[in-house]
Amino acid sequence: MKKTLIPILVAAILWFVMFSPWTAPHLNFWIVMTISACILSTMSFTLGNDWKKQFQFDFKSILIGLGAAILLWFVFYLGDYFSAILFDFAKPQVNSIYGLRDGNNPVLIGLALLLIIGPAEVFFWQGFVQKNLIENYGTFQGFLITTAIYTFVHIWSFNFMLFMAALVCGLAWGLMYAYLQPKKIVPLLIFHAVWDLTVFILFPIL
Repeated sequence: MKKTLIPILVAAILWFVMFSPWTAPHLNFWIVMTISACILSTMSFTLGNDWKKQFQFDFKSILIGLGAAILLWFVFYLGDYFSAILFDFAKPQVNSIYGLRDGNNPVLIGLALLLIIGPAEVFFWQGFVQKNLIENYGTFQGFLITTAIYTFVHIWSFNFMLFMAALVCGLAWGLMYAYLQPKKIVPLLIFHAVWDLTVFILFPIL
């Protein structure tokens, strides 16, 4: 498990740098996130195995990925609507997340999300971490542990809405990898990348 734990620790450090109030104000989030994505991808393909089996491509995978991305967008839309009614802090915290786009080229952000950041997260969190945890602890435990780790690395933002967003996304992506499309990367790549692009750039929830 050492080959899994050390990369998770590296990811936790990267998320701390990206989101903590002690480091984030001094950095360009998108540059750091893109570099972090490259680091995660490198670790995943260097330390992982059986990647060829995970890259099974078919038309059904595309439809599942696109459908899941649309469904998750609506889940977030409803979550934002009801959160704004229930919690006074919800809307300002959501706005602060979208504030990460300020002063940056939306086209470059969109391309980074679609081609680098989204795929890298899938390679690392599902294709590497969750796969290894499933092999060591079983499907359900591997799913839960991966989701918990992915959620808690966002705690350094001290943003409850971002923390909950990470939880919902972690559950959705982990569930697809564990049960709906077991150990298949292609549907998740489309799901994650398209959702990132949609919720941040194309149809932001504001």
